Amino acid sequence: MRHSLPLTPQFYVTAPQSCPYIDGRRERKLFTALQGSGATALNDKLSKQGFRRSQNVLYRPSCADCTACLSARIRVSDFRPTRSQRKTLARNRHIRREVTSPWATEEQYALFRRYLSARHAEGGMADMDIFEFAAMIEETPVRTRVIEYWDDRPAVDGGDPALRAVCLTDVLDDGLSMVYSFYDPDRLPDSLGTQIILDHVDIAREAGLPFVYLGYWVPGSPKMGYKAQFSALEIFKNREWRPIGAPEDHADETHPLSVEPIAEQVARIDLPDQIG
Repeated sequence: MRHSLPLTPQFYVTAPQSCPYIDGRRERKLFTALQGSGATALNDKLSKQGFRRSQNVLYRPSCADCTACLSARIRVSDFRPTRSQRKTLARNRHIRREVTSPWATEEQYALFRRYLSARHAEGGMADMDIFEFAAMIEETPVRTRVIEYWDDRPAVDGGDPALRAVCLTDVLDDGLSMVYSFYDPDRLPDSLGTQIILDHVDIAREAGLPFVYLGYWVPGSPKMGYKAQFSALEIFKNREWRPIGAPEDHADETHPLSVEPIAEQVARIDLPDQIG
């Protein structure tokens, strides 16, 4: 018997689990498969509506009593680095960017393990082995690049260049989506996480792409506070993109009455014409 994929994406909801951003909260995700010839169009369209990609899945937080996770992006044309960010750029002027296909390497995995051990030892990725890491990097049905950041200074003393940071990046029709990034935890004074974002703004500008998608910003979460430090930041709230304004103005997103029913959320999703 011949089987075919449904023409319209099917949406599902995960079981609740502990929230990694706000203590005492439970998180839940709305998700759909990303596959077939319409994968690129679906990724482009849903990324504009607050969805994120993880391998061949698109997801968006859909918690029962909280809407604190807000998708964030930088407007490239209006972005201006702060004084601190300019210092970060100067501090990392020796870092060399290398853009590659989505292919996992042993160097990447070694850096990834060091990063998790130092920064997210209790997180959901803490037990990820090299095969799962390779799947995270390589299983993509859309246009994806791995952007590596190398330090050539060790080679001056006869050593090998050192891999300092990596970002898995999707190329959307209107910008770059930073799917996942990690960096050398022994180089915290170098602010490599900030450096990666600043460099993605440069890449997007060179490519004529208007936005850099940063993932979710969560008001009140120390883990996500750094995103609000970037100028020209927009958040996706109440089904539209808007300037972030004052971060404290979004504290009410943890109120349970801010949540729409799942059926209403799905009904309001705008799908590409060719698949929905």
